[in-house]
Amino acid sequence: MAQASRALARCPRHSVGAAIGRAKGVADRRSLTCVMGWNIPHVHVPAIHLPTTVKFWKKSAHLKDFERQLESDIGKISLSGRYHRFPRQIGDDYQISKHVLGRGYSGEVKMATYAGPGHAGQKVAVKVLRLDHIAASKVEQLKSEVENFLRMDHPHITRLYDVYESKDSLSLVMECMEGGELFDRISEKKRFSEEDASHALWQMLLALNYIHSHGIVHRDIKLENFLYDALGSRTLKLIDFGFSKMVDDPAEKMSTGLGTIAYVAPEVLKHSYTSQCDLWSLGVISFILISGYMPFTGTGQAQVKKILSGQFKLKPERWQNVSTETKGFVQSLLEVDPGKRLTAKAALQHPWIARHHRCDGKVDAGVVKALQQFGHVCKFRRCCMEIMAWSLTNEQRAKVCEYFYSLDTSSQGTISLAELRRAMKHLGISDEAEVQNVFEALDSNQDHEIHYSDFLAAMVSTKIELDDELMRSTFKKFDTNSSGFITSENVRDILGDTFEGEHVEELMEEAGFNDQDGICYGEFEAFLKRTSTPIPSGEDRRVDHAAREGGSPSSKLGCILREISTRFICGATPSRV
Repeated sequence: MAQASRALARCPRHSVGAAIGRAKGVADRRSLTCVMGWNIPHVHVPAIHLPTTVKFWKKSAHLKDFERQLESDIGKISLSGRYHRFPRQIGDDYQISKHVLGRGYSGEVKMATYAGPGHAGQKVAVKVLRLDHIAASKVEQLKSEVENFLRMDHPHITRLYDVYESKDSLSLVMECMEGGELFDRISEKKRFSEEDASHALWQMLLALNYIHSHGIVHRDIKLENFLYDALGSRTLKLIDFGFSKMVDDPAEKMSTGLGTIAYVAPEVLKHSYTSQCDLWSLGVISFILISGYMPFTGTGQAQVKKILSGQFKLKPERWQNVSTETKGFVQSLLEVDPGKRLTAKAALQHPWIARHHRCDGKVDAGVVKALQQFGHVCKFRRCCMEIMAWSLTNEQRAKVCEYFYSLDTSSQGTISLAELRRAMKHLGISDEAEVQNVFEALDSNQDHEIHYSDFLAAMVSTKIELDDELMRSTFKKFDTNSSGFITSENVRDILGDTFEGEHVEELMEEAGFNDQDGICYGEFEAFLKRTSTPIPSGEDRRVDHAAREGGSPSSKLGCILREISTRFICGATPSRV
């Protein structure tokens, strides 16, 4: 909001910034945006009585049950590698500054830096959700935000790196988007060219098509909820799932009035709407990007009437040079009847969007080879690479994003078996058993699709460099008790008792770790870097065991010696890595 205020101060009175500012002012004065319902003058909203307050999340939401359900839905690795319980605290890994990046319904977002091994100093954004002495209804709202955010895994949705659970709060550690809001960009530029608008909307539609195809409705699509990943960048990402909702069916009706009045769909005002409400809001954004002003202005009942009727004015001086194709796209989203309104999938296929973003259908041979290799490495290595995928920086992910798009021909944000089969066949690989093997290895949570992070995992050490920072941050994820070693118990904390049908002990034995001494960082690094050389035998690894048991100095010296030795020992029987 502070950024928005600065942008407004620079805007002429009749610019989009001023128009949005007036709309925000109305919302603030008349409480047009509220948690449990719309408070619109002269429009009846049924009274909603809030439940009594609860002291802690655990009393009403059953956090363990919530966690188990999430684990089932998004996969053990995706959850456990990011979800940390007390006594581990956010301060163990991050330094939170006093700098406030923004404020929302559910709390402040502050800047922080990673303080652990690997990627030290990396900037992140932290939102702390307080759980003590809040209404049960808000507990459910916060639970929904965390649950839906943890499910998100897409190039155009901001990443949730970590969640820290304490008795009275949940801390969300997110990707830091340093390029500012789309609101700021349009306030500065006044209007986008058709090409720039098409590129921005294509990215927003990819995000919406992904969440809608996975049963999530955002319910607060607006300029402020799309951020650029870096200064000067054109890459946009969707944020803030505070009002989002899971639905079992795209046609499922919702009734709670949520969102921001200037962007809200007519059917939301009538308390009967579906996921199509997000497309109306995107239509408002597209109108603003092209014209530089808001389609539905006014105060109170006048604004509501315009929205309900879909009445907006195309000012000749702003629209006369806009192509018919572009006008048609905007109007197809600002369709009062949600049944006639374009879906996200259909909008991606609209000529104005598709013309600027046609995929040539070519698949990089190196990418397919990396996917094949991933299907043949040992399971513990696959597990490590899956954890790494959630530790990658924005720059590392950006290197392979286009490869992901080339495989995701449906634009659903995931890769299906048919899409993988098509890509492999394109490069002359038609063995169905091999296709199935690769797909099953990449389908980490067995939901019959390859997610973005599964794809990223396969790119590690091939298209993405396996650097020291990445390995150290991954080691830290496994070292759940910060002992400096990875034990079978640590691995069990991450994977549970089994992974892909194998017990943890079998998993580690397959990787070459045959005893319970624990894996120090040097051994972990050697394991990840080698292609055929095995980890040293248990006898070699036990040289330091007695010293490590005897005291801190010997432990440090012994581990250093082991780190050195693991880089030079070779000649044993190759293991499957």
